Amino acid sequence: MSSDGLIQDGKNGKDGRKNVVIIGGGAAGMSCAATLAQHPDKFKVTILERMSVIGGQATSISLDENKHGASWMNDGVQGGSPAFKHTINFFEKYGHKQQDVKLQVSFGQGKDSFWTNVFPSQLVDQFSGDIKKFGKVLKIIKYTMPVLGLVPIRTMLRMFFFNKDFGDKMVFPLIALFLGTGNQTANVSCAILERLFDDPNMKLWDYDSETLLPNLPLMVTFPRLESFYADWAADLKSKGVTIRTNTDVVSILNRNPKTGIVLQTAPFDPEDKKGDGDGLGMQNKNVPATTETYDELIMCVLADDAKKLLGKTATWKERFVLGGAKFFDDITITHSDADYFQKNYETRFSPDLCAKPKSKQQEEQIAFAKNESTGPDEEAGGYRPMYYTHSYKEDMHKIEMAFDCTNYQYQFRQNPSEPPAPHKSPVPYANHVFQSIFLDKSNSHLWTINQIDESKIIERKWWHQLGHRWQHYVRVVPNMMFINRPGRQTHTTFAGSWTLVNMHEMACVSGIAAAYRLGAEYEVFDGFAEDLLRKYLLICHGVRYKGGKKGV
Repeated sequence: MSSDGLIQDGKNGKDGRKNVVIIGGGAAGMSCAATLAQHPDKFKVTILERMSVIGGQATSISLDENKHGASWMNDGVQGGSPAFKHTINFFEKYGHKQQDVKLQVSFGQGKDSFWTNVFPSQLVDQFSGDIKKFGKVLKIIKYTMPVLGLVPIRTMLRMFFFNKDFGDKMVFPLIALFLGTGNQTANVSCAILERLFDDPNMKLWDYDSETLLPNLPLMVTFPRLESFYADWAADLKSKGVTIRTNTDVVSILNRNPKTGIVLQTAPFDPEDKKGDGDGLGMQNKNVPATTETYDELIMCVLADDAKKLLGKTATWKERFVLGGAKFFDDITITHSDADYFQKNYETRFSPDLCAKPKSKQQEEQIAFAKNESTGPDEEAGGYRPMYYTHSYKEDMHKIEMAFDCTNYQYQFRQNPSEPPAPHKSPVPYANHVFQSIFLDKSNSHLWTINQIDESKIIERKWWHQLGHRWQHYVRVVPNMMFINRPGRQTHTTFAGSWTLVNMHEMACVSGIAAAYRLGAEYEVFDGFAEDLLRKYLLICHGVRYKGGKKGV
């Protein structure tokens, strides 16, 4: 191990290569493998993935094209920010292209609770003073980060005397929707709040002092993730990476310099619904487990799964850090019940929801929402939200989230295989595809899930999601550097978006960082992306980035 925390020429295998096993074939695992695969003379790489396809939460499902206007949709990860440089770079390497979209959001229901970033609303007018003060508080958080950054959002809102309804109706739904913090939003660290609006590497949009969320910010919607990950996997295999799907890691038996990483694997059937309680299949008990040995272990699974797998081999530091990550079970219902959607969300423009315009710009926004004019960059007119939230009257801190996937994902509007992509005929609203996300099954008594017409449900899928509680940024994130130990006692490194913040881009960066720690070079393709890796290595690995190889 060198003084900068990187392994120097560790040669353990018979052929002089370091034998690396990656558990988990999601964005982190694939990014790690791709970075290691640039050095076939130094690393022998194996990915073990329990599901039948790689990609983790970045999956796609098939649709009835005649009915819904597209033959597929992404159902886990749908899009992100243009700042997701690593994600986009991987897409482009394999001929897949993200598409720009002007984001439209609908928060709440009824004129007392509704607001949007498409046209002026009465709620935004009501809290104009709080919105302006919010920007000042973001600056205070930035300059007092070590202290105020760890304070939960709910406490910060009280400390600075924000109106309670401003927090319940505007701040909490906004953060929950875009960071995936769900019903734990009130407990999210202020550091994450500030980063969301201010950090160039993490922010999804600029803070707007008039409306909080800017009018029609630019986002990207991802290409067909199933196809992208299949192409990525095929390329890695051609470079010598072994990818074994339907393979469950049953247990990790040993981790030390003498024995190496000793683990047991067994076949796994994700289609077996009897499963192990998570609805994701089960291990084949009729096939004996196989014992395998490696030099280095990269754990690209969720923190609680990693802790469970490590079992008795886990150090006290690993138990402490991994045990600090809290996860919640959510369910996504993909469906086409337009009546349910219209009952629970504001899906159409209504003068009753609109505030009186105070400027020419707001007049133009109203005209756009009415479909009387085009928007910025000749954006087609009309109020057609993509993201929605629904707050419970019983507890305004808790919400449901939803997507109108037909409005959001580009394949419903365009034929991407026929450049320049011509626009399709609009899909009738009754045939739109929606996703309703019901958060934290311990709150299922609040859910509106039973209102969805069973005959219009396309798919149900459970997710195990990270809660970005303030405790995560006290116990987990700052201590990751003490359990990432490549080439040392445990020969183990951890990667995944949970190590910092739940974004596809962060998963990619964490996997690249794990490979970098093992001695793989980082191929520089963008200064902005390189800066994010630099920050991540310092925060989660405690090492300084020494520079990478300039791309051709």
